[in-house]
Amino acid sequence: MKALLIVDLQNDFCPNGALPVPEGDKIVAVINKIMDKFDIVVASKDWHKTDTKHFNRWPPHCIEKTKGADFPNELRQEKIDEVFYKGTTNEDKGYSAFEAENLDLEDYLRGKKVDEIFLAGLALDYCVKETAKDAIQRGFKTYIVKDATKALSRTTEEETIKELTKRGVIFIDSNQL
Repeated sequence: MKALLIVDLQNDFCPNGALPVPEGDKIVAVINKIMDKFDIVVASKDWHKTDTKHFNRWPPHCIEKTKGADFPNELRQEKIDEVFYKGTTNEDKGYSAFEAENLDLEDYLRGKKVDEIFLAGLALDYCVKETAKDAIQRGFKTYIVKDATKALSRTTEEETIKELTKRGVIFIDSNQL
């Protein structure tokens, strides 16, 4: 079984959001197009409290139950089987979707007999990267759909691709699915 994991595709990471990823909104159409190619579609969300230590490092973003923490309206949300909330404590954690606190992502995927994970979402050089590293570490065959993700920075994007490729992550384009 293969799963699409949409990492943190939230309003605050799109243009005009609190912590915008350049052209972050451009990946919505690609993700909508590829959803039907997967047995399971899951998503993660940053879901921060207002007093989290996370905001010592980052501007306030994706505060629980706000519009900024919502998925963009254009995303085909009805296709998402489960949402995993991360960063819900006051600690500076929640970069990887495998750190979700409402449900255990690994247990969920294993329970569904998933062995291949395809990652999309924001931001390639932070939360997507950390999720990919954790997926590889847990033994999942891990892909990143390159045209379905964006990075905060070109420099860190190139470094991230090199690092993850060395770890065994496979980069593909959506037209290869």
